[in-house]
Amino acid sequence: MDYRALSRRIKRWGKELGFQAVGIADTGLSDTERRLGDWLGRGWHGEMDYMARHGALRARPAELVPGTERVICCRMDYLPAGEEAAADPLRAQIARYARGRDYHKVMRARLRMLCDRIAAEAGPFGCRVFADSAPVMEVELARKAGIGWRGKHTLLLAREAGSWFFLGEVYASLPLPVDAPASEHCGTCTQCIDVCPTQAIRAPYQLDARRCISYLTIELKGSIPEEFRPLIGNRVYGCDDCQAVCPWNSFARPTPEPDFAVRHGLDRATLVELFAWSEEEFAARMAGSAIRRIGYERWLRNLAVGLGNAPATPELVEALRARADHPSALVREHVAWALSRHG
Repeated sequence: MDYRALSRRIKRWGKELGFQAVGIADTGLSDTERRLGDWLGRGWHGEMDYMARHGALRARPAELVPGTERVICCRMDYLPAGEEAAADPLRAQIARYARGRDYHKVMRARLRMLCDRIAAEAGPFGCRVFADSAPVMEVELARKAGIGWRGKHTLLLAREAGSWFFLGEVYASLPLPVDAPASEHCGTCTQCIDVCPTQAIRAPYQLDARRCISYLTIELKGSIPEEFRPLIGNRVYGCDDCQAVCPWNSFARPTPEPDFAVRHGLDRATLVELFAWSEEEFAARMAGSAIRRIGYERWLRNLAVGLGNAPATPELVEALRARADHPSALVREHVAWALSRHG
């Protein structure tokens, strides 16, 4: 088998399947394993216990999937078409990646199709696909594969695409030639660090997830610490601030993938409008969305915080009062806090 030629074909097939970039990395992550251990030792992973449970496996691809020789890394852009709506404190701010169809399903399906194409050419081989679905150091692997470099906010950056993209991987038992790692191009810029509302980026390349709004609104299962609630503003699912301010994102282009188009008007919906959804409406409208994973209770929790930070209107206060006796103690707590903000 001419693996160099196969590598070229894999990259071509990947682009035919909707990936904007494909690169190949080896499995050596010893330096990353040490940094991961330091991060876990500080407790910066918060309640994300799975990060600690599978810490070593994240940095050892050949142990996670025995027989793995190379990792095929794929990038799929998700920036929705159209201009971002003007800032409005009464509007619910939802991270751009979550406004369309759940990327996990889209990415995994395409990665499996890529594996099928490779097997048809090279014969059966050991493989397993990942899309933020297992202990994988996807940013570091993508850096080694030449897809981009790690920005100071810890996300991957690409010169031609900024950071508005998803990453997926194929762990493969093929001795493919590897690509050269990407060089760094952040220079002295610290805009992502300076803009973070909760100062979660403690230093370049050091993120305390416990302070991150994405962690607080998505990963945290219980009560949001009061010290962070006013800083969350109207961000009800995730946060894009460190990406939106990055100069490299001026080069990003809208995704051609229809699955990532905005659904249910989530780029312009108001806090009051979303807070009025029943549990049945939430389940129906968020079917196929990454947002559904947090569940209805945490959805209301997040919206209550947003309503507490928004300018008071009769409609807004009435919406909060209507949930003051909600069956969930978590929801009641955050509604009471929001109402106290409005006197």
